Amino acid sequence: MPRLARGGAARALGSGGCLETTLPKATVANCIDNAGSMEKIWLKSYPPGVPAEIEATARSIGDLLETSVAAFGPLAAFENMGQRLTFHDVDRLSRDLAAWLQSRGLARGERVALMAPNLLQYPIALFAVLRAGLVVVNCNPLYSPRELESQLCDSGARALIVLENFAHVAEQVLARTNVEHVITTQIGDLLAFPKRVIVNTTVKRIKKMVPAWSIKGAVDFRSALREGAKTSFQDAEVDNDDLAFLQYTGGTTGTPKGAMLTHGNIVANLEQCHAWLKPAMNTAGLTAITALPLYHIFALTANCLMFFKIGARNVLITNPRDIPALVGELRRAGPFALITGVNTLFNALLNNPGFAALDFSGLRLVLGGGMAIQRSVAERWQATTGRPLIEAYGLTETSPGVTINPLDATEWTGSIGLPIPSTEIVIRDEEGHDLAVGQAGELCVRGPQVMKGYWRQPAETAAAFTPDGFLRTGDIALIDTAGFVRIVDRKKDMIIVSGFNVYPNEVEEVVCMHDGVLEAAVVAAPDPVSGEAVRLVVVRRDPDLDAAALIAHCRKHLTGYKIPRLIEFRDELPKSNVGKILRRELRRERVDPAGPLVQGPAP
Repeated sequence: MPRLARGGAARALGSGGCLETTLPKATVANCIDNAGSMEKIWLKSYPPGVPAEIEATARSIGDLLETSVAAFGPLAAFENMGQRLTFHDVDRLSRDLAAWLQSRGLARGERVALMAPNLLQYPIALFAVLRAGLVVVNCNPLYSPRELESQLCDSGARALIVLENFAHVAEQVLARTNVEHVITTQIGDLLAFPKRVIVNTTVKRIKKMVPAWSIKGAVDFRSALREGAKTSFQDAEVDNDDLAFLQYTGGTTGTPKGAMLTHGNIVANLEQCHAWLKPAMNTAGLTAITALPLYHIFALTANCLMFFKIGARNVLITNPRDIPALVGELRRAGPFALITGVNTLFNALLNNPGFAALDFSGLRLVLGGGMAIQRSVAERWQATTGRPLIEAYGLTETSPGVTINPLDATEWTGSIGLPIPSTEIVIRDEEGHDLAVGQAGELCVRGPQVMKGYWRQPAETAAAFTPDGFLRTGDIALIDTAGFVRIVDRKKDMIIVSGFNVYPNEVEEVVCMHDGVLEAAVVAAPDPVSGEAVRLVVVRRDPDLDAAALIAHCRKHLTGYKIPRLIEFRDELPKSNVGKILRRELRRERVDPAGPLVQGPAP
């Protein structure tokens, strides 16, 4: 069994990755020779049985699927709206859809965009794309036409699988993209008859949740499955170095880029996290709750793939914003063992009167990530459920896991935990010098889970890595004598709204598209519900411009969580002596909701 490379640089360089063209040969040799030479002080704090290094057990995500199907075939793999798919079902349906994709002439390595919430169709489509040797491009179903067009064009996606509820958005942009094949699906397409017909009719005809759309040549999901079942499927023989995902992120600059995550990156991160979490997941058939969207890197790896790897029954929640309905789903699911979430989700559950009455006797693992877990939420969670809320940390660029707290933690510490196996971290200052224990600097990461680079962005890739192959995270952190890491601040100006990244540059660009705006600056404001909210400070060109007009403008171009929550009008913005807007000055200000700020829509 091949041992995974210790560092992301060694892995990427060894596989002909992007770093090969950005690091001098002497630096490369030094990087590889010295890989793993840093003292890993965190190893002394590792829980018993957790190895310092992990080994590869699969070449690809397809291998993972085959292994799980062989081990858990008749067990329930995914459940949604009361319908269950067994591991055998997932194998059969994803094989049929993969065959359909191949029959359309999609060549190995070409990109397929997925645009759907948590439905049974999502994992089927995901595995199908990967088994066909293609690359998944995850798209937020709430994207505006501008956002979707940008991602489809940048990725060069040739196919799109989209829920009908959002097909009208795709219709507006497809002519300006490379997309040639479109599969549309209705919410109930994988439900049994007659429930399928009832659900689809209710959504489309009664609730009118599907705006009118028309896409020439679009094929419905069920037809693609039927056609694929009659078509031969060719094993794509995917390997570690092949791309699995273009997972879009703003990285540390705020400009959306596709993080190139290989099958090896994802398989490695699954092995790393499983080595840490397996004491809580050592029984097949455990019930897992997936309320986080599977198109987000956290749920993609932790929920969709990890829970599949361990043989869990994965209950998919389509609309986690409906907290009473979510609590009802938790009750119907029976004693659940595994759940992941972000701080806002846990807080919302705790504030629902029915949550505390649920049966928590089977709860084994509660994993929090995506945003900082607040002390008050962690303490209330443990008091209510009897289980600690285990905080982890990661990035899109790291597949995503980097650090995690021990499972036997008894209280909230504010730490993001210890680096997981086969992961190196360093804390560095602005000049790139290593800092001592207890000193705050930029957290840098190296390991087999670190991305290959940014899609078609060699300059951005080079800027993201240090000369010795560490990924610059953009987060300011420190490490203590026991090896635990604490995030101090963010190096850049990114805002995290309920676990989703919002980049000021993008919001400012959209705001400044309005004719009535002269200048704009966007910073984070504290929010008791979402953790942070988008605060917009505007200098008007049109004196009659008001907050309502700006919000309406933003709604046309931005996903809901990116829309400003607080808007303030000023005569001027703070600037440096060269005219650069100083966001840091705005962040220092105390936000007074009773002052000049105008409340916008809830995030």
